[in-house]
Order: sequence, then structure tokens, then C-alpha cells
Amino acid sequence: MNCLDYFYFLLGRKDYSASELNKKGREKGFEEGEILDAIAQLQNLGYQSDSRLVASLIASSTGKYGKSVVKRKCREKGIDGDLFEEVWTQQYAETEDGEEEKLDGLKAKIMRKYKIEDWRKVDPKTKGKILNYLQYRGFNGFELWQQWQREPESD
Repeated sequence: MNCLDYFYFLLGRKDYSASELNKKGREKGFEEGEILDAIAQLQNLGYQSDSRLVASLIASSTGKYGKSVVKRKCREKGIDGDLFEEVWTQQYAETEDGEEEKLDGLKAKIMRKYKIEDWRKVDPKTKGKILNYLQYRGFNGFELWQQWQREPESD
């Protein structure tokens, strides 16, 4: 099995970044030149794209995780931070309304989970739990908290 066939096999199962393919090729014992040629050929054919992988990661984690968690996942896959920022701004511009709906869903989930009726009357212990919950998922908890506290006033 040559390097290109091995990469076809891998990409047939799931998307990999170019960095991950390079690492897997080296682990399998292929030469660096052969690996780079195979990756370039796959990218020319459109079978491998780091920007498509980033867009997929962003779409699958929207409403579940914040920007920092998605960026960390991309960094773990060997994707450049500049590429992530570029795709993030492009995706966010396209799905701004969808993002609002998903944040509303997150807000409703938190309100059910912690039995919150008024965001301005939450005890400090519960507030800490909510901020940790949001931060763990990569959201800016303080920013969302302030936004959610202001919303009832504007209605």
C-alpha cells in the first residue's frame, strides 16, 4: 500500500487535517516527500481541506461550546490559528441568526437546570455554578450573564 492509498483509506473513514495526515504517514514509515506529494494531490482533488474541517468543527459545536474550546480542538488537530479565525468570522457572519437561537436554547436549558426565573435574583452559589458551566464549554460566562440580565429589562 502506497502513501496515497493509505490516505484515501483514512479519509474514507473521517476528515483529517493535513498535519494529522503527515503525522500518520510518518508513523506508518513513509518518506516525507511522498507524504507531502500525497497530501498536495488530495488537496488538489478536494478530498482534504483544513478549512472545510474547521467549518465542520465549528458547525458541530455551535451552541454546545464556545470559540475558545473549538479553537483548542483545531489546535490539537494541527490547524493554524489564523485559518481558524478566518473560517470563524466567515461562519459567524453566515450564521449570526442561528447563533442567537442556539444561545437562547442554552439559556433555556440553564434556566431549567438551575430553576432560574429572574436572572437578577440568583444567589451567588448558583451564579458560580452557572459561570463554571459556561466557562467549561468555552463561553465567556460573564458576558452572557450580563446579556441575560439585561434582556428582561428590554422586553
